[in-house]
Amino acid sequence: MIRRSRDSPAAFGELYDRHASSIYRFAARRAGEFVADDVTSETFLVAWEQLESYDPDREDARPWLFGIATNLLRRHHRAETKVLKAAAKAALKDSVADDTERIAARVDAVVASGRIVGALKSMAAIDRETLLLYAWADLTYEGIALAMDVPVGTVRSRLNRARRTLRTELNLEILDETENDHGRLAAAPRNA
Repeated sequence: MIRRSRDSPAAFGELYDRHASSIYRFAARRAGEFVADDVTSETFLVAWEQLESYDPDREDARPWLFGIATNLLRRHHRAETKVLKAAAKAALKDSVADDTERIAARVDAVVASGRIVGALKSMAAIDRETLLLYAWADLTYEGIALAMDVPVGTVRSRLNRARRTLRTELNLEILDETENDHGRLAAAPRNA
């Protein structure tokens, strides 16, 4: 599709139709909806401008597009920090309710979200970006390596550091026992 896009804007439109929603969702989760629209459109503008530099031997354009989006999100880092703080404040504000069970549940959620935000903030930005590409964009190690233009071993190291930071910050020793597939939790056992 990328090869065709070089000669046909309509083919580039197909690329946009196929991947814009996943780029938007990733950007929205990283920096909020108000930034996601800009990042999505800028991602495809940059992709269009860099079509000639795209390696046509790559079958999947997703890692390339997510790499562009990640670079653009770095520019919006301040907005990302504000969104994380606002989400924690909104969760705290929403936790006030009449029903005591709902209050307790929301307080627990606020505490957990605050701890998660704190854990994400405490890790190195490059490790956080790698973790979010893995968790939110659902890219493989190889896809993340292409998106970030680093070796796969570097991706593994960054994810390992990010997981270790999360475990330390959230006191989650149980993950060591239940992890499978390099950090994704194992599926529940099926009944025969």
